Amino acid sequence: MSLDPTSRGPDTGDGHAVVIGSGFAGLTAARALVDHMDRVTVIERDRLPRGPRWRPGVSQSRHTHTLTDTGLRALEQLFPGVTGELVAAGMSLVRVPRDVLLYGPGGWLPRFDSGLSVLTGSRDVLDTVVRNRLHADRKVRFLQQHEVVGLEGGRNDTVTGVVLRRAGDDTGPTGVRRLLRAEFVVDASGYASATPQWLRELGYEPPRESVVDAGASYATAVYAPPVGHVDDWKGLLLTATPDNPRHGALTPLAGGKWMVSYAENGAAHAPSGHADFLLALGRLRHPLLREVVESATPLGPVYRSNRTENRWRRYEWTRRLPDQFAVMGDALAVFHPVHGQGLTVAAQCAVLLDAMLRSHGSTVGVAYRLRHALARQVAGAWRAATATDLAFPCAVADVDPPGPAARLARRYLDRVALAASVDRAAATATLEVAHLRAGPAVFLRPRVVAAAVRGGRPAAFDAPSTTHGRGVRRRRPPLTTAPSVGASTAAPPRSRVPGSSPTHLSGR
Repeated sequence: MSLDPTSRGPDTGDGHAVVIGSGFAGLTAARALVDHMDRVTVIERDRLPRGPRWRPGVSQSRHTHTLTDTGLRALEQLFPGVTGELVAAGMSLVRVPRDVLLYGPGGWLPRFDSGLSVLTGSRDVLDTVVRNRLHADRKVRFLQQHEVVGLEGGRNDTVTGVVLRRAGDDTGPTGVRRLLRAEFVVDASGYASATPQWLRELGYEPPRESVVDAGASYATAVYAPPVGHVDDWKGLLLTATPDNPRHGALTPLAGGKWMVSYAENGAAHAPSGHADFLLALGRLRHPLLREVVESATPLGPVYRSNRTENRWRRYEWTRRLPDQFAVMGDALAVFHPVHGQGLTVAAQCAVLLDAMLRSHGSTVGVAYRLRHALARQVAGAWRAATATDLAFPCAVADVDPPGPAARLARRYLDRVALAASVDRAAATATLEVAHLRAGPAVFLRPRVVAAAVRGGRPAAFDAPSTTHGRGVRRRRPPLTTAPSVGASTAAPPRSRVPGSSPTHLSGR
């Protein structure tokens, strides 16, 4: 796919398409439509910033975002060469687990070249680079500071446009509205999508929902590493387990900064300040992340979120819905953020949209097949995310309790996860499923089955690192007061207690 605006003549497509929302899902959907439509209008409630800056419509951008290599390949299909642009703009490619200290259920994963990587960095940078690529296409128009308030229905169960108004226009009871006609409409407006209500207004049944909620709270802060910091890794990841439902991650940002996130399943509130944040990090299954961060300098406040459930609007279950309309991104399915699947699924669904339109040859009559194809695309990520979350006693779900076969499968997968700390085949399979590279069938590979039968061994305490492993880890006392933003959180020097170990002091 080329975005060279001179490579296409005018009016070579199938009319006008509208995309609701200019987040990552909306941008990738717009790109998928460009080759099939004469014009694409992206409607955005916010005023879009010129550079990588936070905006209200992407409130979660202050938290950790990763794009798996599966998602990055999909993004490259849509925007050839975009990986180089993203890295030049400050994003980082991190090989997993080669560049990551990853503490799984069975302990530290071995560090080796698995062929997997993630793109990590600022969500604002990601959206800006992709948005700028679309700005270069003369077929694409961004209609900013407008919001869609309804769908325009047509004959024979079709959507023929959207009803919109200027954002914040409260003139009269409903504001000044106008109709924008289109031959195809995509709702990529995100988690708060109003499509169920719009469908109800047109006489259609809104979709049922599948929900699995681990009741997590989430907090993120940005830090500058301490002066003189040396490491042999790019990221840290400490996963949660049912007996310690806390998850911690450190990912690199442009300029050598760190983005640190903490999530706790079954917690009503996330830590609100840096002192509380460090105390929370100290409750993780291993103290290394807290030890690394406590010497760093906070560069801003701690941002919090409690919107962490998995929620899938099951449009494919609804028997009658209008044609020439699709729902994508978080408007279709949203995942617990610790799984890092949302961006990847959005990119995959955009590639699928392009393929479906290319094979069908028209936007007319494709919506039914597209809904079911999108559901199949979402299903793999949904199974991986919800299977993990349902293992926590705090999880609430509107699905049937697991039967004997599902419980047996869960016990087997638990053994694979434990074996991943000592067996590369088990580690690779676990990572491939988490990165949406492969389905659960990889767990039946002979070497993986053999690793599960052998099982793991007691987890080693020291990380597989020459800079933060045995003999080099240092421990600092806990903070009792909140650090100032822009000031180091390190404790003042203190003399060593006679007989104590500099590497194995017990944590909180």
